Amino acid sequence: MDFRRDRVGTALAGTNPTVLRRLQAGFAVIGDVQHLPGYCVLVTDDPAADQITDLPIERQHAFLADAALLGRAVALVCAHRDPDFLRINLEIQGNTDAFLHAHVTPRFRWEPSDLVGWPAALHHWTRRVPDGAALGPEHVGLRAALVDEIDRQVAAQR
Repeated sequence: MDFRRDRVGTALAGTNPTVLRRLQAGFAVIGDVQHLPGYCVLVTDDPAADQITDLPIERQHAFLADAALLGRAVALVCAHRDPDFLRINLEIQGNTDAFLHAHVTPRFRWEPSDLVGWPAALHHWTRRVPDGAALGPEHVGLRAALVDEIDRQVAAQR
């Protein structure tokens, strides 16, 4: 089965190839399209959760804490790899995919000026995703750096 059809179920089954690490309330995954290098998503571990308010309050807090942890990890990796790194955008939208997930998107000085002030999805909507952005062998180093930093962030919380 293509993991894109059931990102939560395949993460739970251990067959989603984009999973970086299991966290408290979900899975840190690397985006299968790296429109901005370092783009990640936090995917819920609750297949019934469509939005954050579907979770009990303590699980809401855990999911948001996981999103912040993943955001810190992505920020540190991207700042180390690219001096033009600016910030992280965290977004929970849920307008297209019917499962709880949070986008963790690095933003860079080199982005086109007409895209900078908008959600990073504008890169897709305006068809300005660079060639080679599909997750592949060229992203092995980025993936390893993200896993290492996520592990550091998890260890720092203990």
